[in-house]
Amino acid sequence: MKKIFLPLAALIMLFSCQNDDQNSAASPTEAIVQRNCATQEVLEEQLKADPTLAIRMNQIEAFTQNALLTKRLVNGKIVIPVVVNVLWRTAAENISDAQIQSQIDVLNKDFTATNTDFSNTPTEFAPVAANIGITFELVKINRKSTTKTSWGTRDAMKSSKKGGIDPTSPSTTLNIWACKIGNGILGYAQFPGGSLATDGVVIDSKYFGLSASDSYPYNLGRTATHEIGHWMNLRHIWGDSSCGNDLVNDTPVHKTANYGVPTYPYVSLCLPTHNEMTMNYMDYTDDRGMYMFTAGQKSRIQAIFVAGGARYAFAQ
Repeated sequence: MKKIFLPLAALIMLFSCQNDDQNSAASPTEAIVQRNCATQEVLEEQLKADPTLAIRMNQIEAFTQNALLTKRLVNGKIVIPVVVNVLWRTAAENISDAQIQSQIDVLNKDFTATNTDFSNTPTEFAPVAANIGITFELVKINRKSTTKTSWGTRDAMKSSKKGGIDPTSPSTTLNIWACKIGNGILGYAQFPGGSLATDGVVIDSKYFGLSASDSYPYNLGRTATHEIGHWMNLRHIWGDSSCGNDLVNDTPVHKTANYGVPTYPYVSLCLPTHNEMTMNYMDYTDDRGMYMFTAGQKSRIQAIFVAGGARYAFAQ
C-alpha cells in the first residue's frame, strides 16, 4: 500500500500520538510474554519536557524526505563505533564480554542481511528485502555496580549524577546501556534530534545479545536490532496508531503491533486487503520471528548519515 506522507505541521501530532492498541506493561515480577519497547513513550515525555524537540525532529524529517527525493544517500561504508555501559546489581546483570560481543555479532548480521533467517523472507517481500550495509565495532565496555533494582525509562542510567554512566562521545559513538529496566520493558532508544546527553539505546541486560534460555523468546539479540532501528530514525511498522504511517513506502500498513510468530500470510485488517510484513525488525514479534529490513527503511536510515544529516558525524 502506498503511504501518504503528512505535511510537516502534522508531524508533531504524529510524534506525540498515543497507541491505544498496545497492551500495558507487565509488572516487574512477571515474565515478559510480549515485546514492549518504550521508545515512543519516552519520546512523548521528551516532547513534553522540551517543546523545541518537535521542531528539530520536523527539520530532520524535512531533510530526510528531501534526501530521499533527491537521492542524496550514502555510498560509502559506515562503521558505527559502540560503547556498552553495563550497570549491574546481580551477577546475572553483569553480562560477560562474550555476551556483549555476541550482540555486536548479531547486529552485524542483521544490518548486512547475512543473518541465516533472512532466507526465510516470503517471496512477496523478497524484492524489497534489504542489506542496510552498516556494521558495528565494539570499542569499549564500561561497568559499574549499583544498588538499583531497576532503572525505568527516565534516562537515569545515562547520568553519573543519578548513579548511571555518562555517554562516551555521543556525537560519533553509539552508546548502549545494559541494565535492568523494569516494568516489562525490553528496551528503548532515542530518535535523532534529542539531547546528546541522553543519546543512545538502552537494553534490558536479560535480553542483551545471545542470552540464556530463560530470556526466550527474546534471546537472539533482536531487541537491540529493533531499538537501533529507532536510533537510526525508523518508526514502528504500524506507525504507533491503528493502520498508522511509519513514513516508509515499501512497508505494508499494519493494523497494530504483532506478537509471537504470526504465520505467513498474515492478512491485514487495514484496507485494501494485503499481507502484513510481520517479519520486519520494526514490528513486535518474537526474536525468531523478525529477520528483515526493507529498501525503503534502508534509504530512510541512509538519509541521516549524508552531509547535513542528523548523524552525519558517524559517516566521517
